[in-house]
Amino acid sequence: MEKIQHLYWRAGFGLSPEEWRLQQGRSLQQAVDQLFREAGIVEDALVPTPSEARFRQMSPKEKEVVLEQQREKLAEANAEWIHRMAGNRYSAFLERMALFWHGHFACQPRFGALGVRYANTLRRHALGNFRELTLAIARDGAMIRFLNNQQNRKEKPNENFARELLELFTIGRGHYSEQDIKEAARAFTGWSSNLVGDFTFRPNFHDYGTKKFLGQTGNFDGTDIIDIVLEKRETARSITRKVYRYFVNEKVDEARIEALGRQFYESGYEIAPLMRSIFESDWFYASPNIGSRIKSPVELIVGIIRTLDVRFVNDKALLFLQRALGQVLFNPPNVAGWPGGKTWIDNATLMLRLNLAGYLFQLSEVNFRTKDEPEARNRGQAIRRLDATIDTRPLMDLLEGVRREQYHERLAEYLFLAKPQIDTSLLKQYASAGSDWDYANSLVMRLMSLPEYQLC
Repeated sequence: MEKIQHLYWRAGFGLSPEEWRLQQGRSLQQAVDQLFREAGIVEDALVPTPSEARFRQMSPKEKEVVLEQQREKLAEANAEWIHRMAGNRYSAFLERMALFWHGHFACQPRFGALGVRYANTLRRHALGNFRELTLAIARDGAMIRFLNNQQNRKEKPNENFARELLELFTIGRGHYSEQDIKEAARAFTGWSSNLVGDFTFRPNFHDYGTKKFLGQTGNFDGTDIIDIVLEKRETARSITRKVYRYFVNEKVDEARIEALGRQFYESGYEIAPLMRSIFESDWFYASPNIGSRIKSPVELIVGIIRTLDVRFVNDKALLFLQRALGQVLFNPPNVAGWPGGKTWIDNATLMLRLNLAGYLFQLSEVNFRTKDEPEARNRGQAIRRLDATIDTRPLMDLLEGVRREQYHERLAEYLFLAKPQIDTSLLKQYASAGSDWDYANSLVMRLMSLPEYQLC
């Protein structure tokens, strides 16, 4: 079962208590097959698209009202994505892949329509073909505007997108020159979008002249540039290295990167077979790769929601939590995305991460009192914004037939991959002395406050 838990934390956001029970007795291969089967169903989020024609006719004051509404829609899109990750209607694996590509093709959409379209682009191609994904991103309205390609014209090429395409999105540093960036920028001239995010090609702005790029010469456009970059094996190695660091371990095994990169290249950059090779390999489940990764804020939030069935009174609490913990969907720090790893933990975020489950218990309607529980003081208005309810009944079902003195072992089996050394005397000191229900709930809160819960 540990291997399936590991799989679901890396390929999703952990198992809910109900899912954990259902996975008992299933083989690892069955679990992998189920992940890919569910991820084959892709449903776009509804795009809140304003009328461009009507927008152009509006007064400046009316336009500002519409733009403010679109900014609100972006916050709603953020919450909708979290709910997709945390619920059981959509594939957690597909949403996890979309989250990965969000960090890779990092973008800051300014408005709701652009944000939802961008997320849908990631979702549609998340397990498809990397060439098609890259081309779709190059034509995505949010990315075009984020990297200013609407300003890329033959008279004065804008190099922003071309530079990031080579440096961050595909082949990586050291495999191209500054002149290659300039030539690639010329190829993407005229690639733009309208106000609602539809891709538009403006032929009068495109440079139809001959370009020399990565040793090839021709009248290239943006599609040609992407194809030429993908012809280089270094691109396949660059992408598989990033996949490995995100899904397996930040410490890279070069021999495995070489093998995965070769497979990725020879498959024509098919993403699903690459991920299958990782999840079906023995080394993916080796002990150094289990419980060795710090959960990102989004992974932590979504995992807690799945575990405790958290229902926030106001979805704006989700945005507050992301900001407080340092990872806001649709707002990476820059085009390089979130650095991840140990950067998730600092003096500003550590205590909130450790105490988040406890805050949710205290602010919810769960009726139990623990011994020596500190008063919920000095948390101010910020923590009150987390007003929520939780439902631990599915979690308590895992304790059916388990003796009270063994509750902590059963709960730890479900909650942790990196198993902590649990001091049972300390648990007794701080856990509730009340009914079995109160005692079990207080144990959950204490266990989820341990440092090991921050790892997956």
